[in-house]
Amino acid sequence: MLARRPRNPLQALQRRTQELKLQVDGLLSESQLKEALEASKRRDIYQRCIQLKQAIDENKDALQKLNKADEPAPIGNYNQKKEDEHSLLDKLTHQLQELAVSISRENITEIGALPEREEGDNSAEEAEEEDDDEEEESEDTGDEEETEEEEKQEHESQQQATGKEYIAIGDFTAQQAGDLTFKPYNKEEGQDSSEEGSEEDTEVGDQTAEGAEVKQRTDSHWNAVRKAISEQINTIDVLTTMGAIPSGFRPSMLFQLLEEGNQFQASYFLQPELTPSQLAFRDLMWDAKAGTIKSIPSRVSFILTLWSCKMIPLPGTSIQVLSRHVSLCLFDGNKVLSNIHTVRATWQPKKPKTWTFSPQVTGILPCLLDGDCFIRSNSSSPDLGILFELGISYIRNSTGERGELSCGWVFLKLFDASGIPIPAKTYELFLNGGTPYEKGVEVDPSVSRKAHGNVFHQMMMMRRQPQLLVKLRSSNRRSRNLLSLLPETLIGSMCSIHLLIFYRQILGDVLLKDRMSMQSADLISNTVLATFPKLLEQPDMMDALRSSWAEKESTLKRSEKRDKEFLKAMFLLVYHNCMVPLLHSTLLPPYRWAEEETEAARWKVITDFLKQNQDGEGGLQALLSPHGVHEPFDISEQTYDFLGELRKNTA
Repeated sequence: MLARRPRNPLQALQRRTQELKLQVDGLLSESQLKEALEASKRRDIYQRCIQLKQAIDENKDALQKLNKADEPAPIGNYNQKKEDEHSLLDKLTHQLQELAVSISRENITEIGALPEREEGDNSAEEAEEEDDDEEEESEDTGDEEETEEEEKQEHESQQQATGKEYIAIGDFTAQQAGDLTFKPYNKEEGQDSSEEGSEEDTEVGDQTAEGAEVKQRTDSHWNAVRKAISEQINTIDVLTTMGAIPSGFRPSMLFQLLEEGNQFQASYFLQPELTPSQLAFRDLMWDAKAGTIKSIPSRVSFILTLWSCKMIPLPGTSIQVLSRHVSLCLFDGNKVLSNIHTVRATWQPKKPKTWTFSPQVTGILPCLLDGDCFIRSNSSSPDLGILFELGISYIRNSTGERGELSCGWVFLKLFDASGIPIPAKTYELFLNGGTPYEKGVEVDPSVSRKAHGNVFHQMMMMRRQPQLLVKLRSSNRRSRNLLSLLPETLIGSMCSIHLLIFYRQILGDVLLKDRMSMQSADLISNTVLATFPKLLEQPDMMDALRSSWAEKESTLKRSEKRDKEFLKAMFLLVYHNCMVPLLHSTLLPPYRWAEEETEAARWKVITDFLKQNQDGEGGLQALLSPHGVHEPFDISEQTYDFLGELRKNTA
């Protein structure tokens, strides 16, 4: 017999909300006397805060799933009533969070440690939902609860032992009433450390989970990144105390590097590199016999497939997740050695802790979702590897503040101790919390990786650890030939590799074959070379170019597809007809990361324009049309300053 649906679902939720409001009001009234209450009573209030917040979250979820069609009779202003109900639930959540933070501060003063965050209380339930095998769920539920109780007791005892002594990871200046200004303490000198002294505090000398040594940072750009991260620590502390995020989450290090300039963008690494003498190109050479650029082998050249991320902790309902993604780059334990490439993940509400990717992107599927990545590097570092950082873009519901968080990281070393490349296979990588320069931080301490109990318990705990699944694939002959036409160091999406090769071939024509004098450093008139790097940092525009080229290529004869010069001429035609008018159209909003409305608005402009082109209107008509409005002409749209764009060899 089917379960009976409530007669008036919205009214039932409204009644439940009013009940919750009465409970919250009662708890707030009771807490007004918390100064005169014993510690045990304050802890009881804190636990009731958590229980009430969970009940409110459940009501929010039920409200979100309601539709007008669920009601047996029409209801006026249905959507407005839903919004009002949601606003009331948000207000109740905010009141509980403020009370919980207040109670937490009282407990800190008394026992010198923070209470366990709220997600730890329902970790058994979350883990149970995320187990892949139903048979094993029924067998191990009881054991997991027993294990979690032991972990909780151990965690609380460790907190008690810490006393009231804290070590700051960065300087902080008071910004509002109640804030405390502090500086890191230098143990060796027994006094406040200077800027140089605090730099030494970031040194970590032992091994990561995969055996690669994490060294002290010496590169200059880290100073700016460390400063930016330290400025966000206050916000992260608040979110952690509220239970909105696990304590192992941090401001995204790789996002901060991308914000510092273009030196970690793919467009920068796509440019040719000069030799140490600055008189010739190091990785762009002409093959006179073949009439094109030469293939350049590199030490590392393979394809990596992102499969999935499992058991990634969920943030609380006080923040809204705008994007889930994995950023990766080449790393040697000290500094980033390549561009930072980001792939967006997808997820299902039924399995919110599992992120998945889309290998072998074809058709109109965005390249931002392409889990197949090429990796190239000619670094001779024995510690060379790939640094993966799982991240989320978020917005705080209460303040509207946006931010980027790291949900964990892992380093995969590409060579063993004897210099032999690691085998091409699937790797199950367990994530670390904090940043790559912190030691022994877990993503979520409520699911500790520490070994205790019997072997079965340890195996169950490992299954619940946050992890990333990737596959290294050795390239076949065709893919090796394609990759060898790219720069020596570059990471990118496999679905865009043919577009990058076209750009490199055009670079070779302009800089090596057609230039009148190799000593000339004059500006070069070439729209593709001038604007393609801008396109490369806008994934939806790369999708538009990929789609337009695929459509054109489908009309070519087999003999034409074998003619490299003809293909290059057709690519230039497609680029000028489609990309140039789009790139400078005032209808196209500026590209912004993880803004759904902006992404949708941009894609509508792009698809409308591509449809006009399909109907026979070329780029010239679009530029001259009285209905199209474009940005004022700028000489930089047409000129390529190769001396300003080239990478300088620092060896």
